[in-house]
Formats: sequence, structure tokens, C-alpha cells
Amino acid sequence: MMSDTSMSEVIGRRVEVNGERATVRFSGAIPPVAGLWLGVEWDNPERGKHDGSHEGTVYFTCRHPTGGSFIRPNKANFGVDFLTAVKKRYMLEEEPEEDEREQVVRIGSKAVETVGFDSVLRQQRQLSRRRDVSLSKCAVSSAGEKGRIGEACPNIREVDLSQNLLASWADVVRIAEELAHLEVLNLSENKLQFPSDSLSLTGTFSTLKVLVLNQTGITWAEVLRCAREWPVLQELYLASNSICISERPADVLQTVTLLDLSSNPSIDENQLFLIAHLPRLEQLILSNVGLSSLHFPDAGIGGKTSMFPALQYLVLNDNQIAQWSFVNELEKLRRLHTLSCIRNPLTQGGKEAQTTRQFIIARLGQLQTLNKCQILPEERRGAELDYLKAFGQAWKKAGGHQDADKNRPDQEFLAAHPRYQLLCDKYGAPEDGEVSVQQPFMLKNQLLTLKIKYPSQLEQKVLEKQLPDSMTIQKVKGLFSRLLKVPVSEILLSYESLKMPGIEIELPNDLQSLQFHSVENGDCLLVRW
Repeated sequence: MMSDTSMSEVIGRRVEVNGERATVRFSGAIPPVAGLWLGVEWDNPERGKHDGSHEGTVYFTCRHPTGGSFIRPNKANFGVDFLTAVKKRYMLEEEPEEDEREQVVRIGSKAVETVGFDSVLRQQRQLSRRRDVSLSKCAVSSAGEKGRIGEACPNIREVDLSQNLLASWADVVRIAEELAHLEVLNLSENKLQFPSDSLSLTGTFSTLKVLVLNQTGITWAEVLRCAREWPVLQELYLASNSICISERPADVLQTVTLLDLSSNPSIDENQLFLIAHLPRLEQLILSNVGLSSLHFPDAGIGGKTSMFPALQYLVLNDNQIAQWSFVNELEKLRRLHTLSCIRNPLTQGGKEAQTTRQFIIARLGQLQTLNKCQILPEERRGAELDYLKAFGQAWKKAGGHQDADKNRPDQEFLAAHPRYQLLCDKYGAPEDGEVSVQQPFMLKNQLLTLKIKYPSQLEQKVLEKQLPDSMTIQKVKGLFSRLLKVPVSEILLSYESLKMPGIEIELPNDLQSLQFHSVENGDCLLVRW
């Protein structure tokens, strides 16, 4: 609580109020109401009531119009130091100050029966031997008295400090500098202030291998600045930070094997090229980043790129991938063997889901696992043979021929199907009776051309946009959230059908597709916020 915290020092401090975390943005009086108030910005903006103003006076500002509240100081928990949280989590009894054989100690005004001083010593010894500490949601806000952490926990290797009240990277440093063997550190959902200037190397994180910074507010520039202190880091998790990759990590992150950039919604291929030469990057997680295109300019048809030289494992779930050309580009990666790409327009078809899987397998020759399912030899063989048949007619029309001397498929076909000729060499060119008469599943046949109106913004022009009919309402909202810079939760969607002009139809189910809601070509999508 506030008893030992000076009111002049609370701005920027992190607090907990009834289980919700917030940052103090204001401290003072709010006339005409008597007494002292704290103005806080909630981590969860739905918890607040206003934007930091009251009766026309702005006391502080929030990123969200309902992100702020005023609370009394005695309602705010300013947290505890690291060691206090450790003892509360792992040592039920406090060390008695009386005779070591005393069987009753006092904690505050309450008498507590213990099993004796010997038990406390045993617990302290157990704590000194611990290699991991989990303090998630323990209201840790500081390192405490210098030297006490290292004395009590000399062998800690792993620390979970997620969802606590740490306010700055300096607080983290003060804790870590006493953990000489620290290898794994989770700081997720601590809203941290990171240094704005270059850091002097201290060796504080010289053994750190895994660092989790999800939802901490870190920027890419701050990552590179702090990374000079992470000389042996192997895994770095940066999800949900609105990160934009702005520069190449020239002399840092060179030991990283896993990088998670999920839910940073503005990452595109040009940003990815800035990290494309990290020499040891084996696993890259790019779920829900808004990615729709990819092209490796240094590699032609059938060639291999020099980018991402060690990449083996790639996650592309929940993006906007709608073209087979994207999958073709992945074949240029030298070592890729595991791919996950669920919930993309290209992979969301219901009846066509198995066909889509077969086409991905056929297009990516080194792939061993797709969407967490191992690709067995018989599945690969069947997928590649079906792919040969499905596009046999297109191959022949483009100049393909069973006679090698006459086989001259044009560049357009080769660009669309860069592995086709290799598969012909592997299995033999498809015979006339083997090629599929029907057109294979093609995404372009499922695109809807829709008019887009903004009824609340009359100055906005009516637009046209092509969207896959398999796209969920949630995905459509996400698309307009990025376009309009408006939170997804504020976007409302409905549509007008060409068949029923003047009648507005709601789109209530976020998890269902446009097709499910009977949206058809030429209909008008209405977007409000």
C-alpha cells in the first residue's frame, strides 16, 4: 500500500488494484472533491472510465479513451520486493527472532504456530538450492535491499516475473545482477520503461539464454540497444509490442536461434529482410502480423535464397496469405522443414482443405511437418502425383511436352509452378489420360468484390475491395483495424445485399466466414466505429 511511498515519487510507478494492473500518471487533488487522488492508466483499457480528464480539466493522458481512472491511494498496491515475494511464495513461516526452539512466532499481531527454527533453516537451505523461481502475479515491484537476493538465492537459473509491477528495465537489471547464473527470464506483461541511451556493458546478463518480453511495450530500437547485454541469448520472445523492425541487427542477436514476433500487426517482408541474415536463426514465429506477400529478390525460379540461412521452423498462422506465390517463395529457403500456416485465406477452405495441404506439400520439397502433422513418404508421393495431374493441362497449354526435346513451358507457368518440371523428372510427365479435366481449387475463383462504405464518415469515398469468401468476420475486422488505426473491439460490420437493396444485415458471428453470412459478389460492406 501507500504508507511507505512518498506521493512525489509515485508518477510512473506500477500498481495493482483488485487484481488489475495500471501505471500511475497523476497524483494530487481534484477539486471540488477533498483529499488526494491517483490518476492511473489501466493495462486493460476496458477497466477505465475516461481519458484522464475530469469536468473539462485534463489531469493526465491515456492511449485509450477509456483507459483512465481516479482512485484513492489506499486502494493501490505498490507491490513488494523480489525476496519478499520469494519468501511468501516458497517459505510459509517467517524466521523467529526469539530463541531458536520457540514454537510460536508473531507475524503482525497474530500468533502463528510453527514447526520450529530448524524447519525454517531447512527451507532456507532449500531456497538456496533452488534453480527456478516462479513469481507470476506476485506484485513484484523492486529488487529490494542490495545483496539480499544473491545471498538467499545463489543458484537460481530460471525466473518467471510475468504480470508483475516492474516499471523499468533498471529494476530488472538490479534483480538480475544478483543472479549470477540466470539463464531464463520471463518479463511478460510488465509495462517497462527501457533506456533511451546507449548502455555501458556490465555483464549482468552474461549467462542469459531465454528472454520473454511479450507485452512489455519494447520497441525494436530498444531491443537492439539492450541486446548488447545479451551475448549468449538463444531465444527471444517479443509478441504483442507493436514492433516495427527499423534497422538491421549488425552486431547483436547473432546467437539467437528462436525469435517470436507474433501479434505485432505491422510487420512486412521488407522488415523481415532486415533480420534475414541472423546466422543462427532456426525458428521464426510470425503469427498474426498481417503478412500477405513475400519475395526473395536474390533467387530466381528454382533457386535458393541466401536469406535466413539457418531457418528450419516457420510459423505463419493468422495472417493474410492468399496467393500460392507466397508458398512458392518458401521453397527458396535452404533448410525449411517445418511450417505452420493455419487460418490464412489460402488455407481456410472447408472442402478444399485437404487439396490445399497436398498442394503445399508438393510445392515445398524439403517440408517434413505441416501444421503440426508429420508428412509421411506415402503422403508426399500422393500429394506430388495429384499435383502433377491437377496442373497437367495448364502445363501442356504453356508448352509442356512429354518429349524432352519439345518440352518448353513458358516463364509464366514456371513462375507459378517452380517445382513442376522437377516432379515430371521424378515421376514422369503426366499422360493425356491422367491430367485432371476440372480446374483445381484456385483461390481467385473464391474472391468477392465488395463495395466498402463508412456510414459514420460521410467524407470517406466508397471503395471496392476483394476479399476471400472464406475470410472470417474477425479477420475482416482485423483488416479494417489496421487500415483505419482503430481498435478491433470498436469496429462494427454489417452489409447490404444486391438482392435486398436498402436492408442492412448484421454480421454478428466473428468466427464465421463471409460465405456463412451469405455475403456475395457485389454486396456492400458497412464499416462503423
